[in-house]
Amino acid sequence: MTRKSLVLPAVAGLLISTLAACGGTDGSGSDGEAIVLGSTDRIEASKVAPAPLDPALAYDFASWSVLHNTFQTLMRLPRSGTEPIPDAAEKCGFQDRQSEQYRCTLRSGLKFSNGHDLTSKDVKFSLDRVLRIDDPNGTKSLLSNVDKIETPSDREIVIHLSQPDATFPSKLTTPAAAILDSEVYKPDALRDGFEMTGSGPYSAKTEVRNNKLVKVVFTKNPHYKGDVQPKSDKAEMRFYDSASTMEQALVKGDIDVVHRGFSPEQLDKLNKGEIKGVRLFESSGQGIRYLVFNTSDPTVKDKAVRQAIAHLVDRQALVRDVYKRTAEPLYSMIPTSISSHINSFHNEYGDPDPDVARSVLHDAGISTPVKLKLTYTTDHYGPETAAEFKELQKQLNSSGLFSVTIKGYPWREFRPALVKREFSASGMGWLPDFPDPDSYTAPFLTKDNFLNSPYRNSTIQDELIPKTRQEAQRSLADKDFQSIQNAVASDVPYLPLWQGNTYVAARGNVTGAEYAFDSSTMLQLWELGKGN
Repeated sequence: MTRKSLVLPAVAGLLISTLAACGGTDGSGSDGEAIVLGSTDRIEASKVAPAPLDPALAYDFASWSVLHNTFQTLMRLPRSGTEPIPDAAEKCGFQDRQSEQYRCTLRSGLKFSNGHDLTSKDVKFSLDRVLRIDDPNGTKSLLSNVDKIETPSDREIVIHLSQPDATFPSKLTTPAAAILDSEVYKPDALRDGFEMTGSGPYSAKTEVRNNKLVKVVFTKNPHYKGDVQPKSDKAEMRFYDSASTMEQALVKGDIDVVHRGFSPEQLDKLNKGEIKGVRLFESSGQGIRYLVFNTSDPTVKDKAVRQAIAHLVDRQALVRDVYKRTAEPLYSMIPTSISSHINSFHNEYGDPDPDVARSVLHDAGISTPVKLKLTYTTDHYGPETAAEFKELQKQLNSSGLFSVTIKGYPWREFRPALVKREFSASGMGWLPDFPDPDSYTAPFLTKDNFLNSPYRNSTIQDELIPKTRQEAQRSLADKDFQSIQNAVASDVPYLPLWQGNTYVAARGNVTGAEYAFDSSTMLQLWELGKGN
């Protein structure tokens, strides 16, 4: 997220703060003035990530927020709801009962923002390219089930899957499946830098300083053909180094909307109406925070060590003392807002209990205190991350069973090191690729998982995940997803900590803020406009 490392289903269920006046949400149109958004996200180029806005590499909330508004995909999620609908496609559907052959017909007359024609060959080129580049930090895992792609005509695409996958239409809504101009992008190499060429509702111009994105200007794409109707002809996304600077810009009216980066204290101020003229929109979130254990590392290789940590972590204290109740304790890798959720970790470990943790370690013959290094990223999830890890350190050390040190790294160093398995235990966040329990299980538990985790459970990989993907009626997969959650709670390759709520702060004349995110929390710029 990433996204992905990174955060409910029905966004229409947003709760509007009663402490501020409500505004209209439909038919705002555009008065020619840009709608300006602020964020503290960082999008930067580095040696290991030279192309932060290339769909074959980009796999985080910030980058996807840009890509989602610039590129088309065959399918997309509706304004609210979880069932994919056609985007660049006119129609799509499985051609067999096994969910292995997926056929789409493109809309007629599609063009990229540069005026080039968009045909089925560009779709094939784009999907094949992700698989061919196969970047270890990239999005291949979302398309790894693609076996071959045929293009019977300029408007027809037939995608053959190696295994049945009823979730495949949802995967086609993600920027991993963004349609690229085959005349502009190379088939086997990333497009370094920050340039983009798509066919979405907006074209984008980027402003970069010191290899870091500081602004994106979105302009309505005159070549766009689709059913999205942008409420504003122009939008800007500005990136701030601190939440306090961003708050000042919101108060002054330099920005209209904040969709990422406010601290719990700032959200509390907004909720109390202390920032005049600004409304706060809140929804129950899909983003989760968790610990990932390198199960091949000597420190945490023994399952008993991981289980002892699960017996000690106090999630209630984390959300109360660090996140000021803007988050909720989480006892599964699948959040409460997604079907199939069960409180598997609470069922397995109950409330924090140092005595039980001591017995687990003693029975496994593990000497205490166990020396453990917890790592986190300093600049990807917000300033509270450091405080969160200090709290975790305090909880584990106060038991006398662990001697924990903590260390933070910038994201450009943290993410590659994590994938190389250089850490014992690390803090990560995740936003779903699409609103389905598969998006909280398969990316973590398949052989090609995006974290390169060494954890293997053959029952999950070979039986349960393939079985859940055969169920077109997703509720029929609940029992198998519950089995997956129980297995993860028993083995503890990951330790869920909390799920966060989603907030959008908007000035009083902004319309459409309640639709700013779709059901997978992807930003929909076209819904935002300005009223009188």
